[in-house]
Amino acid sequence: MRKESKLKIYVASSWRNDFQSQVVVRLRADGHEVYDFKDSDGFHWTEVDGGWEGWPGDISKYLKGLQHPCAERGFNRDMTALRNCDVCVYVMPCGVSASLEAGWACGAGKRVFVYVPRLREADLMVKMAEMVTDDLEQIARELLGAGCSL
Repeated sequence: MRKESKLKIYVASSWRNDFQSQVVVRLRADGHEVYDFKDSDGFHWTEVDGGWEGWPGDISKYLKGLQHPCAERGFNRDMTALRNCDVCVYVMPCGVSASLEAGWACGAGKRVFVYVPRLREADLMVKMAEMVTDDLEQIARELLGAGCSL
C-alpha cells in the first residue's frame, strides 16, 4: 500500500511576481508544505531602509544593508527553507535572488521545476531544471507522483 507524503517545496520568485502567491496556494492545495517568503515573517528591504530603492546610486548603502540584522534574519530564514526543501519551483519572471536560489538547489541535487506563466526575457540556463513549462498543473501532477512513498 502506498502512503501519500507531502513534499517540502521552496518557491523561488520575486516580490513583484503576481504568480508566486497562486503557485503557493495551488501546491498547498495538494497537501505539500510550501515555503512562502512573502508571509508575515518574510523579509523585505523596507525593514532595513525605507529608501532602499535609491541604493543603485550609492552602492555603499546596499553593502551596509546586507549586514543589517533584518537582512541576516531574512537570509537565514530563506536559506534554512532552501536547504530543507525537497523541491524548488522557480517562478518566472524573477530576479537575481530567485535565480541564485534555483541554481543553488540544482547544485545541491534538489529537484527543480521552472514555471513560466509570463516571460520577461529568454534564459538558457533554466535547462538545468528537470522541467520547464508554462503549465502549473503539469508541475503539480509530477509533484503528486513524487510525493508517494511506501
